[in-house]
Amino acid sequence: MPRIRPGRVRTKHTNRRAPLLLSTMDPEDFNVRPGETKTIACPDCRTWRRIMGDKVLKIREHCISDKVAEGDKHTACLGSDQVVVINIDVKQWQAKQDRLLRDAMPQENRRAAQQFYKPLPAPAAPVARIKAEATLETTRQSYLAHRKGCTRCVGGKHHWHCQDGATLARSYILALQEEPARREARAEQERQERRAERKRTAPSVRKAQWAEHGGRPVETMNNQCRKRPTGMVSDFRGPQVPLAPKDAEAHDRRQVELGRQYARRTPAA
Repeated sequence: MPRIRPGRVRTKHTNRRAPLLLSTMDPEDFNVRPGETKTIACPDCRTWRRIMGDKVLKIREHCISDKVAEGDKHTACLGSDQVVVINIDVKQWQAKQDRLLRDAMPQENRRAAQQFYKPLPAPAAPVARIKAEATLETTRQSYLAHRKGCTRCVGGKHHWHCQDGATLARSYILALQEEPARREARAEQERQERRAERKRTAPSVRKAQWAEHGGRPVETMNNQCRKRPTGMVSDFRGPQVPLAPKDAEAHDRRQVELGRQYARRTPAA
């Protein structure tokens, strides 16, 4: 890619004005993005012009009228050869301009700067390379399934295997050799579990638990938990439960007084 060279300044003359500081201008009236042509809106004619130079930056010489080719008189703009000084932080200015441009863009037109795609899953490893618990049945099924679908594993007087078939065959033979020890280990584990269950449910253990968490009060409450026949009156409805007020006259007077208070609070219909 060819290198973009800055515009050539053909004269050292200026318009003898004080240097134009970019910090005194509106951020949208100039463009000093890295890698792009530096441009500025001329303060006099308000037209976009190129900033020339490498060390000493000046506004390119231009005329006021854009119709010189049609015969109009060439009138130089007073802003020509205006010295420009970049006294701002270009990175902060660029970040602010990008944010303003993004905010002004319609929401349906916004897109992420970088597209992220869901990564493709890695292919599954062959059965012979899967590290899993090898039992007699799983190794046998894997070996037979491979023998059924592999064209290189053939039978006959001498059994030949491919690399994966040989690995599965070795796993199956190893499982056959380890199976008696596994059965003995499982039987020993079952014997220990039965022994622990007998110890946990022994009568002496249950008696000790009752002695620790039971006692005379618990035994008494347990004996009182008897089944009630249908139609039996509950203990809470016996003769000791009052069914009528002790002073009937006082009760009636109280009811009459409450009725009058309620009548005074309720407005007449």
